[in-house]
Parts: sequence; structure tokens; C-alpha cells
Amino acid sequence: MTSTQSDLPADLEPFLAKAGWEGATVEPLPGDASFRRYFRIRKGEDKTAMLMDAPPPNEDPVPFLRAARWLDANGMRAPRIFADDPERGLVLLEDFGAARMRDYLDQWPSDEEAVYKGAVDALVALHDLPPGPFLDYSLHEYQREARLFIDWYCTAQNLYVDASGFTSAWESVFRELLPNQRPGVTVLRDYHAENIMLLGALEKQGLLDFQDALVGHPAYDLVSLLQDARRDVSPEIESRMFDRYVRAMGVDKDVFLADYARLGAQRNAKIVGIFVRLWRRDNKPRYLDLIPRVWALLERDLAHPALAPVAAWFDANIPAELRSAHGGQFQA
Repeated sequence: MTSTQSDLPADLEPFLAKAGWEGATVEPLPGDASFRRYFRIRKGEDKTAMLMDAPPPNEDPVPFLRAARWLDANGMRAPRIFADDPERGLVLLEDFGAARMRDYLDQWPSDEEAVYKGAVDALVALHDLPPGPFLDYSLHEYQREARLFIDWYCTAQNLYVDASGFTSAWESVFRELLPNQRPGVTVLRDYHAENIMLLGALEKQGLLDFQDALVGHPAYDLVSLLQDARRDVSPEIESRMFDRYVRAMGVDKDVFLADYARLGAQRNAKIVGIFVRLWRRDNKPRYLDLIPRVWALLERDLAHPALAPVAAWFDANIPAELRSAHGGQFQA
């Protein structure tokens, strides 16, 4: 194995041997924003797999396994599961290769429209299915996520804000959205260019990072894709891909756009809070560099009339100098 024994998950060798991968080499891959770790497993010249190490109690691979098997059974390209040991947090799964959407577009930007068309069409295929066996994206969950903004961002900036007013503003906004959410679709919740793999062709999309799937509004994953925290998506591409989805699904454009803005504002406020938390709690300061992009998207969403109560709260509680600086600077 290429990694030192201390770097590897406990009991990895017997797990791999039982799965038929005895003697394989193990190569660590860069981590993400969670406690999960990933390794590429190689046996021979052309046989590879991926290992997810999601050790309890910080992680639980069972939701990932449930979602992966449901997606695979319904014709969506989630990685196939070769072996799993949930008690140890180990999952051996199909290797989708190295053609991640984000990396591919960094190298081949002229293919951006074709790649995003494929990603939108994959969402259309997912949303044509009955919703999966997941919990509902409830008002309570939307509120819990939105509060990450005041719990982490506002605290880090030493802002004393109207927390009850924040909750009331979001309740007013989501009261209009929740009826449009029914009966719901499977929402992957982290559908963006770093979690999409290109499987040999631009229109073939492999899905990653769907363990938090819920049944929710069809606009959620679309806004996750087109208002990406990690790469710039031009307003022109966003508009054309939005229209492509609306045409394919046959929804009312104005109603859907209002819900898209509502979910975009909630998601972007949540992400600002999460990125500050990753810095303050998890010692991952690199995520602070992404906040200006997310903040700019948040401001754009707040400009939609459907966000008027939340926009008024921001006007009253977040200083103009921080907003004009897209979140401002942070002091350790």
C-alpha cells in the first residue's frame, strides 16, 4: 500500500480482502468539507475502485448507501456499490475516473454550455421520477439551515441581530414556496460542478455526494448547479439553463423563478454560515475565499420581490459596508 499504515482506516486490509481486492494499492485523495476521506484503490494495471472512509460517530455511510442504491435502481448514474461495512464506515464503490465537471471546464471552457445542458438534463431525468424514499424538506429544515448564517457569520462579525425577526422573515418567504413543493422530487442538495463526473461523454453525468438527499422543491438542485459556490457561472449560462429546465418540465416560469430566488437566497445564506463554521470550528480557512462569490449571488437573489421580507431584514441588520464588501474580512 502506498500510504503508511497509520494513515489508513482501521481494518482496511481484511475489508478489501473480503471484497476481492487483497493486495491492492491505496492512494489517498484530497479531502472535502466533511469528516469523510476518500482513497483510490488499484489492483493490477487497469482495475480501480474508490474507497469511502466515513467513520462513526462523525459520519454515517448508511444514508449514502440508501441513496446510491435508489438512484442506481432508477436509472441514474450513482457509483455502484461493490462492498460495504457501515459499522466501520467503509464503502468500496465504482471509480468514476478523474473527469470532474469543474476540472474539465477549467481546461475546456468552450464546452461549458454543452456540459451544463447535460447536467440540467440529468436533473430533468431525476425529477421525472417519483420521489425517492427520503424525508421531506420541511420548513423546520429550511429554517435550521438558514440560521447557520446568524449562528456563524453574524457571530464571527460581532453583529447583534434580530434573530426572531430573521426566523419570521424566512417563514413568510417559505409560506409561499411550500405549496409549490408538493408532491416533491428527490433533491440531492449538493448538485454542483465539483460533485458531477463526466463519464466518457459531455452529456453523461455521474452523481456524487448525495447522502443528504431529501424530497423537496425541483428548483433547489437547479439553483445549486447554476449558483455554484465554487466556480463562476455566467448570468447568460444561468439564464439559458434555467429556461432549458423550465421548457423541459413545463412549469410556470414566473412562479418557478420566484421559488428559485427563494431557494437561492436560503442556500447562499446557509453556505456563508457553513464556510465560516469550517474556518472557526474545523480550521479550514480556505473556505473564506469562496464567500464573496456566494455573497454576490445572495444579494442578487435578495433583489427578487419574493424575498422582500428577508431583504428588509438584511437592510436592518447587516451593515452596508459588509454587504458592499461581499461579507467583509474576518478576524481570527
